[in-house]
Amino acid sequence: MSRLTHLDAQGRARMVDVSAKPATKREAVATGLVRMRPKTRELALSGDAKKGDVVAAAEIAGVMAAKKTAELIPLRHPLALTKVEVRVEPAEAGLAVTARVATTGPTGVEMEALTAVSVACLTLYDMLKAVERGMVIEAVRLLEKSGGASGDWRAP
Repeated sequence: MSRLTHLDAQGRARMVDVSAKPATKREAVATGLVRMRPKTRELALSGDAKKGDVVAAAEIAGVMAAKKTAELIPLRHPLALTKVEVRVEPAEAGLAVTARVATTGPTGVEMEALTAVSVACLTLYDMLKAVERGMVIEAVRLLEKSGGASGDWRAP
């Protein structure tokens, strides 16, 4: 197991110095699921929910969250994102959220993709909780990442 880079030799938290790392194209894809009843899913997809267009609101919330990741994760570097794409699509168990985030820089965008998915899922919950409080947010995970010194990675 490699050393945790966000801790110094004394075990104190620190923001990693990435100034010597080359700027390369980096991309990450994350996904998550909001498990819900079929009737709730259909209401969300219809655009007729009491609070408005549920899917559009969740997708926009995900984009906004990716851009604010450094404000939410204490040791995260602020990044100039070149692409944030969030999609909410029907799944058998509810609504699936996928985020694809890209940058050209010295550090990856995995946290931005995961943050986008998490906030999009929370937005779906918020907009639909009046009709189903028992929804479950689950399976938020990184699917793939590319670029950087560690190279490409895909979830098994």
